[in-house]
Amino acid sequence: MSTAICYTPRFLDHHAGAGHPESPQRLQNALRALQAQPWFGELRQVAPRPAEEEWLRTVHSGDYLEHVRRGCAAGLPFLDTPDVGICPDSQAVALLAAGAGLQLADALMDGSIDNGFALLRPPGHHAEKAAALGFCLFNNIALLARYLQRRHGLEKVLILDWDVHHGNGTQHAFEEDPSVCYISLHQYPFYPGTGALQETGLGRGHGATVNCPMPAASGDSDYEAAFQERVLPAMEAFRPDIVLISAGFDAHRDDPLAQVQLSTSCYAWMTRRVLEIAERHAEGRVLSLLEGGYHLRAMPDCVVTHLEGLLGRVRATGDPPCED
Repeated sequence: MSTAICYTPRFLDHHAGAGHPESPQRLQNALRALQAQPWFGELRQVAPRPAEEEWLRTVHSGDYLEHVRRGCAAGLPFLDTPDVGICPDSQAVALLAAGAGLQLADALMDGSIDNGFALLRPPGHHAEKAAALGFCLFNNIALLARYLQRRHGLEKVLILDWDVHHGNGTQHAFEEDPSVCYISLHQYPFYPGTGALQETGLGRGHGATVNCPMPAASGDSDYEAAFQERVLPAMEAFRPDIVLISAGFDAHRDDPLAQVQLSTSCYAWMTRRVLEIAERHAEGRVLSLLEGGYHLRAMPDCVVTHLEGLLGRVRATGDPPCED
């Protein structure tokens, strides 16, 4: 199986402020952990490109794009909310983060790779059409979904978001669109306050949004049950042309920003389940973009585990996480 990783050292040039949990060290530690693996050389290296404005406008308003540009150029300390810290380089770095998925999509669709992962920052799933939120400037995964549909002609895109925080921006981007199925497992009630069970989409998009709110202290067995009872049936019913993962690793038991208690091995289990669905319905096509994950040892371990799964280096069986 050919797996790509998309990364650039430019991702380290976005600075959200002293002590901010979304720090460059997250990526530095993850890259160091990956480079220590004997299989690292098997990964195809893909360099990101800045996302072009035509693709940014499929998700964000023109006024918002100018708002980001001006705020970063002016050296403002944050954009829209204090948790979205910025610096003069933040717009350029965020454009590369938004473009990382587009580069992976091109490689996937021309047959160069079977799947891929973008080790990127800033994350994206909280970014709304016209507002920055939750450490996010541009909605990387939503842009990727629209790009796959409009550039590469895929009709049905499924986004699985296992970040511990609900992806409000992604849900809102597609809640009236039946061609994009958004499935989220997240701590609830919790930041940002969206993602209730009854939020199932609007109008023609009703039923294409599937929220699995998880109580604080949920563990591996709870996530496995949610997969078996709701996530996998929804994925099977949708029959996607591709599966995208908003791969946040902040539901790990060691993460400082939430209270879900997943083990590292649970991410391997979830990755295997996604690959199985993709093999049945989507010609194996899977692309994964980093979202959250703020423990500087646990997050890199989860990234390694996730990439091992994408490479096919773990058993693709129905074995449970077994570390609950």
